[in-house]
Amino acid sequence: MDQQSEQDLLDLLAERAGIVAEYFDIAGTRHVTSPDTKLAILKAMGFQTATREALQGELRAWEESPWKAACDSVHIAREDDSNNRWLFRLPCEEGGEQAVRVVWEIRHEQGEVVASGEAGSGLEVRGTAVIDGIRYVCLAVPLQPGLPCGYYDLRASSSGTATTISGALCLIIAPRRCFVPQVFLDGQRTWGLSLQLYAVRSARNWGIGDFRDLAELMEWAGKELGAGVIGLNPLHALKNTYPYTISPYSPNSRLYTNEVYLDLESVTEFKTSADAQRLYRDREFQAKLERLRKSEYVDYDAVSALKRSILEPMYKQFLRDNYVGSEPSPYPKSARGWLFERYVREEGEALAQFALYQALDEERRLVQSVSTVWQQWPEQYRSPRSVASREFARRHSKRIRMFQYIQWLGAMQMKGLVDRACSLGMSVGLYRDLALGSDRCGADAWIYQDVLALGADCGAPPDAFAPAGQNWGFSPLHPLRLRAAAYRPFIQLLRKNLQQGGAIRLDHVMALFRLFWIPRGMPASAGTYVHYPADDLLAILALESMRAHTLVIGEDLGTVPDWVRERLAEARVMSYRVFYFERQWDGSWKPPSWYPPASLAVATTHDLPTLAGYWTGEDVRVRASARLFSDTQAESRAWEERQREKGLILRALRAEGLLPEGVTEDPASTPTMSPDLCRAVYAYLGRAPSWVVLVSLDDLIGEVAQTNVPGTVEEHRNWSRKLALGLEDIRQDERGPLLAALLRRTGSVV
Repeated sequence: MDQQSEQDLLDLLAERAGIVAEYFDIAGTRHVTSPDTKLAILKAMGFQTATREALQGELRAWEESPWKAACDSVHIAREDDSNNRWLFRLPCEEGGEQAVRVVWEIRHEQGEVVASGEAGSGLEVRGTAVIDGIRYVCLAVPLQPGLPCGYYDLRASSSGTATTISGALCLIIAPRRCFVPQVFLDGQRTWGLSLQLYAVRSARNWGIGDFRDLAELMEWAGKELGAGVIGLNPLHALKNTYPYTISPYSPNSRLYTNEVYLDLESVTEFKTSADAQRLYRDREFQAKLERLRKSEYVDYDAVSALKRSILEPMYKQFLRDNYVGSEPSPYPKSARGWLFERYVREEGEALAQFALYQALDEERRLVQSVSTVWQQWPEQYRSPRSVASREFARRHSKRIRMFQYIQWLGAMQMKGLVDRACSLGMSVGLYRDLALGSDRCGADAWIYQDVLALGADCGAPPDAFAPAGQNWGFSPLHPLRLRAAAYRPFIQLLRKNLQQGGAIRLDHVMALFRLFWIPRGMPASAGTYVHYPADDLLAILALESMRAHTLVIGEDLGTVPDWVRERLAEARVMSYRVFYFERQWDGSWKPPSWYPPASLAVATTHDLPTLAGYWTGEDVRVRASARLFSDTQAESRAWEERQREKGLILRALRAEGLLPEGVTEDPASTPTMSPDLCRAVYAYLGRAPSWVVLVSLDDLIGEVAQTNVPGTVEEHRNWSRKLALGLEDIRQDERGPLLAALLRRTGSVV
């Protein structure tokens, strides 16, 4: 190491930290990671890199530190691996390993001892090292065979040497594949509706689609149309402040629910609280509700304020009705009170810290009179585990419990929806979307800052859609710290989200393998990929999926190496296939038979134009008005390409015998996306062998504007547009039954 140049040392440390030396973009162009990018990412990871000596010290620590820990933080094995071994390290004189005996005990999650034993002579030596004059040996200990899938606490100690060494690790036994409903394995398929819940209009909601609207949509789609699944935007907790904190893909927390979706009128305390009823019936309150219902866009700030104003007296009524005594130690006196206590206990530290963040954030806004981020809070509050934060929690326990109460209401309403989907006989039920990350200034970042690289962002490399690359504005998980934490934050995230539906979509599923890091302050084009422990993450995903009986779909769009898709398929993570992108080398559309069975097929996504918008070029117009084209020539090329693509779509439909009457391969024969043409596109998808076909509710009713235009914030009303039709009108619209009947005829139905 002493003879190596500083650049060699940098390259070696970067390689060990998982930073790629080069990558190829979607066009096949090779990009070499610059030294500046490597240095910046290593700094974001917490490495000292300022001098040659610092680099040497980090590399030395990399090599030596593992030897001083008796066990790794975590060991993951597959359930069918009969020859698995875990590692135990200890200081040992030359030849002394022959006398070493390792005594171990394994406890299940509930604390019960499920296995114990002792391993002696003949243990395989995996390596030796001399550190500071002390010789260390690494022994491979056979894993107890036959352990069921699950999480275990393994504790071990040594004997036979001068010093007894003890260690512990988290043992995870996982299946090789994620859960898949038997109906799909038997060759059946299903279809369903996808929607942005906030966009739903109804005569009774509070200016935003809520859980009662979702229940009514589910009844209509499941009972009357025969849909097997309802796909939803992420329902994660947001700060609900326009325009910067309303994106469901950059949430405040991915563990908890956005309170604006609560159906307050169905809650017991809404009915029993005289104060809540008085406020609700107030003429001014009702006038605000009416304005919010009639508005073209969701006013997140106003809806959130209105619902919170009712939740305040509801919570007070909840305490009066269900508790005796006063804060900080009220005692439940009713079954409802005990249900809440059980929820708080089961959620544990995660909910306590989220509610603490909510209370702290609320107070700081009042004290500082402006909206602040946690990085700007007084130093003593910048960690949830600080003495000051714990003292704040003690002094504000009542307020913190109100935020826990709000999440409890959300959890109960979600459970009711999941149960109703089952009773309707829906083959999948609710299909939830899990965002890739959280706002770096939000609750999750504050709570999990120890396992995040807060000095970096993640995004995507330059491509044809975003020539400058994309920066998504949230900090990536630190792969080394995540493993050191035995993957607990990842496990918790999956468990919370998988239990709330029959299927889950993992946004940017390639992040299980590698993620594009952008050092803070650098352009996206200067970023590069960082590798993640894919084997471990896939194993945990399979385990949690099996436990929850939840189907997993991986959003595998963009720059996706073939080997990544192969690994995902082996793990039974369904592929996500978008009609717009399923093209052959010459730009023509792939026939439906080319779609893989283990996939979910959609026409469009939240980041792409609706079918109606695509056909009229509304998305091109929006991008032009937002100045997202490099020049007028690029805009002209986009219009020309769109006309060509429309002709290719019509040709593909004709090849399948699906062209509507009077429509030819000439786009001029159908200047707009008619209901017949829309049905033809979905019939095309319905002929694919894909296990699931999702119909966008936007497409069903002919919406033109798209949900989100990437690269814009204020130039386009992202995440705010409401549906043109109210829920009551949608249920009476003939387009729903016609499309459902068509999909049933093409075979996309269970």
